[in-house]
Amino acid sequence: MTTLSFRVEPEVAEKVREMSVSLGIPKSELIREALRRHLNMVAAQHDALVYEKSPLTPGELAFTPVEHRAPAEDWSEWADAAG
Repeated sequence: MTTLSFRVEPEVAEKVREMSVSLGIPKSELIREALRRHLNMVAAQHDALVYEKSPLTPGELAFTPVEHRAPAEDWSEWADAAG
């Protein structure tokens, strides 16, 4: 692992301490998880913007499985077929 060091306001540091005690986990684990989740959210937002600017072409969509493009058939009436 790599160490990151940064400053935060005392109120934020106190919230981190309180939450880590409340959850029973180390502060570093709490911060790592929060940072990971935030980065995932930012990446998802970025991906959405990229898709809006350049949606998939029909050729690219051809690689999606058929079951993802249309509703599945309803086989519920076959539930009692096995006996």
